[in-house]
Amino acid sequence: MRNWVFVRVETDVPGLIGWGEATLEWKTRAIVGAIDDLSPLILGRDPRDIEQCFQILTRHGFWRMGVIGMSAISGIEMALWDIFGKSLGQPVWRLLGGKVRDHVRTYTHLGMGDMGSVYETSGRSALSERGQAVVEAGYDAVKVVSIPYAHYVASNRDIDGVADAMMGLREAVGPDVDIMVDCHGRPASVALAKDFIRALEPCRPMFVEEPLPPEDMDGLAHLTATQSVHIAAGERLVGRRDFVEALKKRAFHIAQPDICHAGGLSETKKIAALCESYGIGVAPHNPLGPIAGVAALHFGISTPNLIIQEEMVGAVPWYGAVVEWPIERQPGRWGPPEKPGLGIEVNEAEIAKHPFEQEILHATNAVLPDGTIVDW
Repeated sequence: MRNWVFVRVETDVPGLIGWGEATLEWKTRAIVGAIDDLSPLILGRDPRDIEQCFQILTRHGFWRMGVIGMSAISGIEMALWDIFGKSLGQPVWRLLGGKVRDHVRTYTHLGMGDMGSVYETSGRSALSERGQAVVEAGYDAVKVVSIPYAHYVASNRDIDGVADAMMGLREAVGPDVDIMVDCHGRPASVALAKDFIRALEPCRPMFVEEPLPPEDMDGLAHLTATQSVHIAAGERLVGRRDFVEALKKRAFHIAQPDICHAGGLSETKKIAALCESYGIGVAPHNPLGPIAGVAALHFGISTPNLIIQEEMVGAVPWYGAVVEWPIERQPGRWGPPEKPGLGIEVNEAEIAKHPFEQEILHATNAVLPDGTIVDW
């Protein structure tokens, strides 16, 4: 479903290169084109001047960046941090302020990255079976996408089906495993979002994610103020200015910036600092590739108000072949890397075995029986 876009930044120091990731599902060619357009702006500059390079990339194009431009910038910025850390012989997390925890807690999805399991699992028995598999793999937190495609209202059957399936999952994994429910912005009205939240309450979710489309800030703020569950959102907000509006409205309890889309490590650290000022924790979005995962690790080790980190380690069988991680990953628990920069080794020969292919356009499944197009 996602072609990974890796960004390679070279320097005039022999052997000193940086790696970043700018993956954005279904926008692969646009991202690559944006990187080509942006690259001339910083060629020849000192890659250690990360803030200056970010200012150039965001200001010297005149037009403000949307998610495609900011994803491209995020990948470049991430690679600059990799170069900076390598030049000093220090891991990136130490340059971001140092260690604030001994490990980062992580969660995975049903199916542990398999697209079909993540987006197509429904019903009590299927959720229970796949939830047990996640726990048996060593995780103590799991996310599900269990809300059906919806519009402004939903049938009692759909709402009751969600309630039954989620209680089955809770009974299967037990009381000590955290469950997160991603609504994917499918409910198109506050009233329907409330219906689904009420159905989810008995399973005691850690949070309910994107119960409304991201542009409905007022609706999200209403849910956050009135519902008894934690509301999480923010993966589709781009840059700290989008978050300022959301924070002023108190549109969520938990913020979910994505390092690969929000502007990179520095911008996401600024977003986290803003959130901390409002008493809000962060649970960064990251269903992407291995370089994005490593960047999220460095961010989490150095960010005080981190709650938990999403990961998608099993997205493809060769996840661990293209990039050698700086740590041995443990299910649900990532420790601090000690190698310089991001600490990764990228296998370019392995990358060559997996060239671009047209993605599976899974979002085209978001159609109601009468032909109405709805949010994926």
